[in-house]
Amino acid sequence: MDAGTVTRWMQESSASIGEQREALTALDAAIGDADHGTNMNRGFSAVEAKLTGLDGATPGGILTTAGTTLIGTVGGASGPLWGSALRRAGKALGDGATFDDAELVTALEAALQAIVDLGDAEPGDKTMVDALGPAVATLKGQVDEGRPIAEALAAAQQAAEAGAEATIPLRARKGRASYLGERSVGHKDPGATSAALIVAALQRAVAAETP
Repeated sequence: MDAGTVTRWMQESSASIGEQREALTALDAAIGDADHGTNMNRGFSAVEAKLTGLDGATPGGILTTAGTTLIGTVGGASGPLWGSALRRAGKALGDGATFDDAELVTALEAALQAIVDLGDAEPGDKTMVDALGPAVATLKGQVDEGRPIAEALAAAQQAAEAGAEATIPLRARKGRASYLGERSVGHKDPGATSAALIVAALQRAVAAETP
């Protein structure tokens, strides 16, 4: 995997979030500010545009640039959270021109930890952690078992989607949704939903270059 892989990941993320922006906003309208889809679409569109002219960058550098762009363009909590996550992942990859399966796991673990640190969120709080956490754990387990990376990411994608669905019966304990108390129960968390989309985008980006 290399810079092209990461660029495709960001492009796939932008396309998927763009397609689902209205659905994400509808989810957010139920328990938040009704702007999650709009904000995420703006941010990842900006990332895609920024990376178009970024020639010769390393995978880590691309992720760092993407994170900085998100912080500068996305309102609410999503910009700082995803921006910090991608920047931390970029730092974890370092300056290498390529990265292997284990290094991808390390980068995603770093991204997850950045979100946990900044958002002070734990599993079960009804946040993006409920989707991203299971995805990263599943990916690590699959890679440790020697599974091909495409298969490992497919399993991680399924774990992320299941994690997002599992937020429906939860009571929110973080963010704007937590103000609703019991009224947050019965709604799928928009942040977990977009996190699952981003994991799925990574799976597609890697699958596209897998023989």
